[in-house]
Amino acid sequence: MKSFFKNVLANIVAIVILCFVFFFFFIIMIAVSSMSGEKSVDVKKNSVLTINLKTSIIDSPTEEQQSIFNIKDKNQNILIYDAVEAIHKAKNDDNIKGISIETDHISAGTTQIDDLRNAIEDFKKSGKFVYAYGNAVSQASYYLGSVADQYYLNPSGGIELKGLATEVTFFKDFAEKYGIGIEVIRHGKFKSAVEPFLRNDISPENQEQLSTLLNDIWGNTSSKMAASRKMNAEEFKTVVDSLYGMIPDLTVKYKLADKLIQKTEYDQLIRTKLSIAEKDKLNKVSLQKYIDSFKDKDSSGEKVAVLYASGSINSGDEYNEIYSEKYIKYIKELQEDKKVKAVVLRINSPGGSANASDEILFELQQLKKTKPLVVSFGDYAASGGYYIAMGADKIYSEPNTLTGSIGVFGVLPYFKDIANKNGVRSDIVATNANSAYYSSLHGLTPYGVNLMTRSVEGTYKRFVHFVTQNRKQTFEQIDNIGGGRVWSGVRAKQIGLVDELGTLNDAVKFAAQKANLKSYNVASYPKKMTAFEQIFEDLNEDDISARVIKNKIGKANYEILEQLTSEKLKSEVKMEMPYRIKID
Repeated sequence: MKSFFKNVLANIVAIVILCFVFFFFFIIMIAVSSMSGEKSVDVKKNSVLTINLKTSIIDSPTEEQQSIFNIKDKNQNILIYDAVEAIHKAKNDDNIKGISIETDHISAGTTQIDDLRNAIEDFKKSGKFVYAYGNAVSQASYYLGSVADQYYLNPSGGIELKGLATEVTFFKDFAEKYGIGIEVIRHGKFKSAVEPFLRNDISPENQEQLSTLLNDIWGNTSSKMAASRKMNAEEFKTVVDSLYGMIPDLTVKYKLADKLIQKTEYDQLIRTKLSIAEKDKLNKVSLQKYIDSFKDKDSSGEKVAVLYASGSINSGDEYNEIYSEKYIKYIKELQEDKKVKAVVLRINSPGGSANASDEILFELQQLKKTKPLVVSFGDYAASGGYYIAMGADKIYSEPNTLTGSIGVFGVLPYFKDIANKNGVRSDIVATNANSAYYSSLHGLTPYGVNLMTRSVEGTYKRFVHFVTQNRKQTFEQIDNIGGGRVWSGVRAKQIGLVDELGTLNDAVKFAAQKANLKSYNVASYPKKMTAFEQIFEDLNEDDISARVIKNKIGKANYEILEQLTSEKLKSEVKMEMPYRIKID
């Protein structure tokens, strides 16, 4: 028996040592991989700047997540600011002769594609060529690729050009069927984030705002595609309505593509354009490598800081998304950094916690007292995302930004019916009249409903108060365009919710001008996490479980599941937009 235990112990020790060796080897491999990506890049003559399938455009460093679940993912995450700067630099770079767009599915938001298109349109003024090639092309990728002088498609390919649609999912019957009660208090008839818990169909108000939003965005994007392809609006509408892009021959007939050719033939076209001999190599340089070739690593001198605020707004101290404690630290660091002469707050957020939003806004207001604060909106700057912008000297919005959503809500689920059906009940013993104003089994008491209503109404009035101060309008004016309604950037400019339509690059230039800077570096905050830091961030049980579930059921289904189960949903008063719109 003594010998048996010795053998068992020896095996356990051997397994532990083996696991440690494998883990150590895994870490070394990551380190080597990270270092290998830091080689200097030499851009050769007669090069072509290439936007390919590996290009993933992100808004903020916090969106770049290296995980043990995606270690094989070779996508190159590029900040939209860097991507636009690269295209502007390539315009005057004698080594870059043209741009090749070779992507079927681009990972980028609507406003990010707008910025890339605008930069490429400007690049074309140099007289250099822009070509595009696709196989099975998504609508978003075609939106980018259609800016090219010539668009080529694989003979067996297609373009999923279909317009925009949204599908709203409702949980009211589901909740009732399984005995889940949901208490909802909101201000704003357009505040549709809670509609899925209250109704079985879309409300007239939500139908109106969604229809307006979709038509605003599609009107803007479709007009650009039609103009690039030299089609009038009626022609383009017919092509989209008929899904002609799905049939290769019809893409040429109806001017979506110029010619059906294989990829090898496409490369040969570029070689001919550049007068490259058959034996010579075609130099294609990716967007990421081109950025690495010139990006200024010098942190000395005066700076314009870009503080990225991307994702939901929450209380806490985490790196990903927008956590109030973390962002307060960033803001104070920028306020104290004497090299930082101006700050651009880049917002790409649908909102979240009202309390966390209020904390962040206060610190931004303090920052504004010491140096210029300019705000730039990305895909979303709504509800809490719009709230934190109220400390700005000036607000820039993209035309297709979803913004506004000036409204507040609170949601508290309870499980009385499902508990009773399964033989579970409870009695409450309390010290005070409202010690149990809310219970997960009993829900809100009548006094609790009154209390939550007062809280929501008070938060809404505070929201509108800050908007009136920043936008210099009356309470009545803001309340009239508030009520939770979401607006496109174009309409937000018309009704005074933003100052200018422009890009992040425009906001940076204005901030530098306001700070009287003639020469400056642009510094990004928060700083990008290393691969080690990102992977170790994943090594907790809850996050691993969430990622496993997300990989199994898909991102879209996981987001629906999260709406039903998230602790954040029921923990506090929220300023949040109910949906996202993407050109897929």
